[in-house]
Amino acid sequence: MQPERMTPSEIRAGTSLAGVFGLRMLGLFFILPVFAVHAPQLAGGDNLTLVGVALGIYGLTQGLLQIPFGIASDRWGRKPVIYAGLVIFAAGSFLAAAAGDIWTSIAGRALQGAGAISSVVMALAADLTREQHRTKVMAMIGSTIGFTFALSLVAAPVLYRLIGMGGLFVITGVLSLAAIWVVKTLVPEVAGVPRAGPRPRGKLAATAGGGKFMDRELLRLNAGIFVLHFILYAMFIIVPAMIVEAGLQLSAHWKLYLPVVLVSFLLMVPPILYADRRNQAKPVMLGCVALLAVVLAALAAVAGSGAGAVMLAGLLLGFFAAFNVLEALLPSLVSRTAPAHARGAAIGVYNTAQTLGLFFGGVGGGWIGSRYGGSGVFGACAALSLVWLVLAAGMQAPGRAKAVNPARR
Repeated sequence: MQPERMTPSEIRAGTSLAGVFGLRMLGLFFILPVFAVHAPQLAGGDNLTLVGVALGIYGLTQGLLQIPFGIASDRWGRKPVIYAGLVIFAAGSFLAAAAGDIWTSIAGRALQGAGAISSVVMALAADLTREQHRTKVMAMIGSTIGFTFALSLVAAPVLYRLIGMGGLFVITGVLSLAAIWVVKTLVPEVAGVPRAGPRPRGKLAATAGGGKFMDRELLRLNAGIFVLHFILYAMFIIVPAMIVEAGLQLSAHWKLYLPVVLVSFLLMVPPILYADRRNQAKPVMLGCVALLAVVLAALAAVAGSGAGAVMLAGLLLGFFAAFNVLEALLPSLVSRTAPAHARGAAIGVYNTAQTLGLFFGGVGGGWIGSRYGGSGVFGACAALSLVWLVLAAGMQAPGRAKAVNPARR
């Protein structure tokens, strides 16, 4: 029997929510290539510790508020919470655009992160799709991380030269407000999803207090996304300098990043389809985690040895191919494992782990790199990948739901 195709409503939901999610990631990634250069122009911006706080505070406030936003969306509805988060993000963008000192920049970045709607967007995507197509929709959303990361590396230096740091923040604020229109007009409504009015507290509280909401399988997945994003931020403290050593100046790094990320998108399609159609998410995930460990071990071996651009491109291609597949699989597994009535809260925990991984990856990567160099950073990340591999090996993958005639066997 031929599998059912995605409906136009599911396709529209996936593409529109991927656009909204991509905007959130632009807010996270867009300043990375240029802020350290811009910061000395701000009062207090010559303090590298404060510069690091300005970069990382977005992930910290995101992480702290993902769970409250997810729970709020379970009780009062997905779209109203998304609207509120987009307004908060825009306010933070405009505050950061007007900053003349590092502390105002920190406040603006913290306010941007306080619009913590990532968990709600992913919960809404799960609400709008049937389980057999959820991995595809999560792949649309998850792949925006790699795409926006590549876009930030390519576009941010050019835009900074044209409109300055304030202009970059204004663009993200305006796009955030425009995303409200996208959610209102393009994202379908769903019958049976929580709307205005609180849910009964007992069921959610009991679930969150140690039942299915925080069971062992969800903890494995949350640990995995923390490790994945710790690695992302830690390794990119070192990678740009390695590319410069390989002969590409900072302004030309897009020539390596862009083709690598685009090819990695093509490479992610076969494993995603295999995981989805054959219900083989676990072996695909284990293979990708193992690939991460191999790539990071190879980077640890060549760090500081003057590796060429071609070698670095090949290793980064392996990293992004594994990263993109894992970004698609992990949220799908969370949405299938969590109970429907607490899905927003469960994905809130997942996104908390994700954003805290970014925050601690930046801090930890900088600390390790300052003491043990690039080999130490990549070696530590490889070790974390192996720990994740061991944890994931014991995972019990959720079964596929029976959409029709759910007769007992």
